Amino acid sequence: MTTVHAPPAPPTAIRPRVVARTALCALLAANVAAVAYFFAQAGFASNALIVLGRLAGLYGALLMALQLLLVARLPWLDRRIGMDRLTSWHRWTGFGILWTLLTHAVLITFGYAESSTLDPVNQLVDLAETTEGVLRAITALAILVTVGAVSARYARRLSYETWHFVHLYTYVAVVLAFTHQVAAGTTFTSSPAATAYWYTLWGASLGSVALGRVVLPVRRNLRHRLRVSAVVPESDHVVSVYVTGRHLDRLPARAGQFFLWRFLTRDRWWQANPFSLSAAPDGRTLRLTVKTAGEGTAALRHLKPGTRVFAEGPYGAFTALHRTRPDALLIAGGVGVTPIRALLEELHGHAVVVHRVATDRDAVLYDELRELARAKGAELHLVTGPAAPDRLAPDELARLVPDVRDRDVFLCGPPPMMNAVLGSLRELGVPKPQIHFERFSLAG
Repeated sequence: MTTVHAPPAPPTAIRPRVVARTALCALLAANVAAVAYFFAQAGFASNALIVLGRLAGLYGALLMALQLLLVARLPWLDRRIGMDRLTSWHRWTGFGILWTLLTHAVLITFGYAESSTLDPVNQLVDLAETTEGVLRAITALAILVTVGAVSARYARRLSYETWHFVHLYTYVAVVLAFTHQVAAGTTFTSSPAATAYWYTLWGASLGSVALGRVVLPVRRNLRHRLRVSAVVPESDHVVSVYVTGRHLDRLPARAGQFFLWRFLTRDRWWQANPFSLSAAPDGRTLRLTVKTAGEGTAALRHLKPGTRVFAEGPYGAFTALHRTRPDALLIAGGVGVTPIRALLEELHGHAVVVHRVATDRDAVLYDELRELARAKGAELHLVTGPAAPDRLAPDELARLVPDVRDRDVFLCGPPPMMNAVLGSLRELGVPKPQIHFERFSLAG
């Protein structure tokens, strides 16, 4: 397979992930200051609870806008930070939204109750009945609490499709919260500048979601018109699917990245699965290699050539963009070898590949990996045996790769194996910026 490689850029002095994080923090800090300025400009109420409640509501709205940006899947952010980290930040930002908006509701209700003869419950009912936009705000808060509770308790048990469907209701909550702010927010209408600021903030956030989640995927799929070209069994439980299309040389995919794949058959069109590329993109074909882990993945073996494919992506920061050293150590566990094999094809410099499996039969794509390692001048170690004792413990890893501290380490595999290897790398003193991994869990 002939591969179109990116030029071998030297390791960068400033890491792309640092640049992206700094940009996000600067953007957030600037908006925190802007919200505080417009809040002070609008003037303060005589009741301290109402003042604090309004401020909590404004920062809750700011966090909702940040939340939209984190889930927009904008390529610039995703390639530098990675969907797994963005999803994790999204989860914690969600908790921040819940607490700030609950604080807003409680303080506003008790503040108005202090200046009336009503108790807090009846005061809330009165506000909902007499103040425009309050009922919409209560509905939005109820939706957010429900989605947050479902996510916190059941996220790891839900399929991606169910998790995604539940989270669609948060967009309803965003619209309701925005209309509440327009109708009842004194800060929103305090000045033309404040009004322009909030419209710009919400417009940019919702526009980012529309761009990253709708416009780019639809545009790319219309341009490339992906189809299955071949289905190749690699073993009894592993299959490779080859996908072709038009102008694939213009698709900005790199080795190590993944797509959300939808195979448009009658019984699978609604299922989206994150599968990594198992070969570096060559401008003509994309390949994914999948291990059977349920009915959905088992059905891939029966795909027919010509089947239409809708792919969202490429996603992920598990690429050579983040390397900091000329040489690399690639560690794979089981079928986690797929992005590792693709990375080996693209990486320049000396590489050591360690593939950890239970038995020789579990070594997916091993013949291919061996030939590629020989062609690249890389070392390849197949490590077999049961999970205990740990065959990638610090001593074992140092024996296999004595200069491990001087290499970038790319790691992919099952979560228990990854956690164990990360512990070994820390014990060996490998600097954190040199360790690269992603956890492919879209539900956080």
